[in-house]
Amino acid sequence: MSREQKAVERARKAFFTGRSKSLEYRITQLKNLQRFMQERQKEIAEALKKDLKRSEFGTSLYETLGVESEINLALKKLKEWAAPRPVNKSIMTISDQVYIQPEPLGVVLVIGAWNYPWAVTVGPLVGAIAAGNAAVIKPSEVSSHTSKVMEEFLPLYLDKELYPVVTGGVKETQELLKQRFDHIFYTGNGMVGKIIMEAAAKHLTPTTLELGGKSPCYIDKNCDLTIACRRIAWGKYSNCGQTCIAPDYILCDPSMQDRVIEEIKKNIKEFYTENPLKCPDYGRIINQRHFKRLMSLMEGSSIAVSGEHNEAECYIAPTVLRDVKPDAKVMQEEIFGPLLPIVTVNSVDEAIKFINQREKPLALYIFSSDKKLIDRMIAETSSGGVMANDCLMHFSVSSLPFGGVGDSGMGRYHGQHGFDNLSHMRGVLLKQLKMEAVNKMRYPPHTADKLGWARFFMVRHVDFGSLGRMAMLALLVVFAAVIIQRYFTD
Repeated sequence: MSREQKAVERARKAFFTGRSKSLEYRITQLKNLQRFMQERQKEIAEALKKDLKRSEFGTSLYETLGVESEINLALKKLKEWAAPRPVNKSIMTISDQVYIQPEPLGVVLVIGAWNYPWAVTVGPLVGAIAAGNAAVIKPSEVSSHTSKVMEEFLPLYLDKELYPVVTGGVKETQELLKQRFDHIFYTGNGMVGKIIMEAAAKHLTPTTLELGGKSPCYIDKNCDLTIACRRIAWGKYSNCGQTCIAPDYILCDPSMQDRVIEEIKKNIKEFYTENPLKCPDYGRIINQRHFKRLMSLMEGSSIAVSGEHNEAECYIAPTVLRDVKPDAKVMQEEIFGPLLPIVTVNSVDEAIKFINQREKPLALYIFSSDKKLIDRMIAETSSGGVMANDCLMHFSVSSLPFGGVGDSGMGRYHGQHGFDNLSHMRGVLLKQLKMEAVNKMRYPPHTADKLGWARFFMVRHVDFGSLGRMAMLALLVVFAAVIIQRYFTD
């Protein structure tokens, strides 16, 4: 039996003990995870420094603060999320108990990514724990130092039977995917996402796929260009552009292009100094394979800003490309790096058409002071999320679902959305062995008269207030009396 199979079997055996279903136990585990994030800040920051050359402050800002916020919210709201959820009753169920009961799915596989390894690995784990599941945690082997921290320290804080950490590369992931899970939560690229869906289909396992795509950024003439470009530059070059919801390319009128380039150039200097190579707040490409991929994407495009690079350092400076054609190499795949192409369009109609001719992105950014234009772009396009006049920040709003659509993924998480996504919403109807006369209409022999009564009670949908419920209950009693008189007395 493989190491991966043993981990899954132990997790399932632990789940069947029922201990993860207890709200008190879930709260304890979440508090332990919270303590881990607070006590191991040093190890977390050092690992990310080695993996992505991320600064200590950047680690807190872009990773751990968000995870701690998710944990705090789950601790505050768990009892509310896990409680039975009443639903509207029909005339036929006015005297019954009708509700939705969230219940754990079972054993969840969480496969993380390397670009924000804590946010996209531990983030989904919070939802899995809160929902009462067991979870097998598979960190990305690409961020190898962070993976080692998870493997070494998480078992010291969490129930290591319910929440095992399995490290390794492609071989180990393939072995995990042979096992049966009750849900698979994957963050990464679409190519691997298809492999995961294929493996999950063998066991009819539902999946959440947090993928990516080319997230457009449309800049309208009617906006404060200085502020817009400042926010775009921050959103694009944070984490060296290795962000699934980073603005992938800019769409703007040809008359704006030079000004956009100058404003972004100014912000690059302000954020990362004259020499980003020496700036502690500017990271690195994760490895040389991705470095070479990014360098090849620039082929055939005109560089407007920088383009400097150092292969030994896996360094590519914040770069802007101008007059980029739709068929350029850089426009054929998600960039996932510090290259910002500008594609010119002559109108908002052309921008909408351009966006809709491509796969649905994970995010859409609109910069405009015209609310009607913003509303129109939202109405006439589709994306995982949409944001006006800023970048990335929708990821930090726990009350918003985060996830893709179409080619950019499926499923969602953050806050209650993560809890619901990793729960089974069990419909419950509790009746009593009383008022049997009301059911007469459904029992054979079937007649036109019975069908008429059935239509009256089943087709109508009424929203009952407290007084309405009392009135309908009285009506039901009268109806039962009529039925008894009609069918049971001769």
